[in-house]
Amino acid sequence: MRLLVVFPCFNEEEVLTNTVKRFFIYFENIIELGIISNDSRICFVDDGSVDKTWDIITSFPQKYINAIKFSNNFGHQNALLAGLENFKNEFDVYITLDVDLQDDFNVIGEMIAKNKEGFDIIYGVRNDRSTDSVLKRGTAKMFYTLMEKMGVKTINNHADFRLINNQALLSLLKFPESHLFLRAVFPLIGLNHTIVYYKRFSREEGESKYPLRKMLSFAWDGITSFSATPLRIVLLVGLLSIFLSFLLLLWAAVQLLRGNVIHGWFSMIAVVTFFGGIQTFAIGIIGEYIGKIYIQTKKRPRYIIDKIVKK
Repeated sequence: MRLLVVFPCFNEEEVLTNTVKRFFIYFENIIELGIISNDSRICFVDDGSVDKTWDIITSFPQKYINAIKFSNNFGHQNALLAGLENFKNEFDVYITLDVDLQDDFNVIGEMIAKNKEGFDIIYGVRNDRSTDSVLKRGTAKMFYTLMEKMGVKTINNHADFRLINNQALLSLLKFPESHLFLRAVFPLIGLNHTIVYYKRFSREEGESKYPLRKMLSFAWDGITSFSATPLRIVLLVGLLSIFLSFLLLLWAAVQLLRGNVIHGWFSMIAVVTFFGGIQTFAIGIIGEYIGKIYIQTKKRPRYIIDKIVKK
C-alpha cells in the first residue's frame, strides 16, 4: 500500500527537525513491517513561511520527502489541499497531519487497518484533551456545538488528522469553492467512513498557529461556507422588528387618542438606535455572504506554487 502523509507548515522552524526525527522512525518502522510499501512518501507544504522553514525542509537528506512551497501565505486548508491535489492518483491512501505532532501519529497503523477493512475515510478523533488549556477545551466545545446548531455537519473533536483513499480525494477535488472548510467537506462527501480515537499531546516547541482570534475567524468561515442559518436568523430578526414597530406605533396612537403628549427625544433616539443597530447587523451578515459570492465568481486560484520537489 502506497501512503502519502501531508504536513502543512507555516513558520515551523522550531519544530520541524524534531518532527522529522520522530516521525521518520515510525515511518520506516511501518515500512519494515510491511504495513506500507517502500515507495510511500511524506510531503511538507510550506504555506508562505517567512522563517527558515523551507530551508530546513530542503536540507533533509531522507529519500522519502516531497515538498511544496507556496508563493505566499494561502492558509492551512489550502496547504492541505495542495499536498493532496498535486499527488492525486499517485498513492493508494493519503493522511493529513499537523507538523507539531500534537495528534498521535502512532494510530496511523490502525487507520490503515481500517482502510483495508473497506473504509474510504478514517477520521482521527481526540478522546482525551487533558493536555489542552481550559480555554482551549472550552472554545473547542463551543466551536463544535455552534457548528451543530448552525446545521454544519462535522465530526466532534476531529480536526484535520484523517486518512482518505484516492476515491475520496477525487471526490474532494470536485468541490470548487474558494473558502474551503475541509472539516465539513468530508462529512458531506459521505462514503464509507469510521473513527479512530487517540489522545492529544501538548505542543513541545513553538507556538500554536491558531490563537483565539484565528479560531473564531475559522469557525465563522466554516459557518458561512456551509450554512444559511445566519441569513434565516436575520430574516426572523427583521420580522420581529416589524412586529415590535407595529406595537410601538399602536402604543403611540393610543397615547395620542388619550391626549397624552410624548415629551423629549430620548424615546425616539432609543428606538432609532435600536432598529438602526439591527439593520446594520443584518446588512453585515448579508454582506459576508455576498462577499463570498464575489470572491467565488472571480475564480482566483486557491494557491500558487513557487517550488515543488518530488522524489
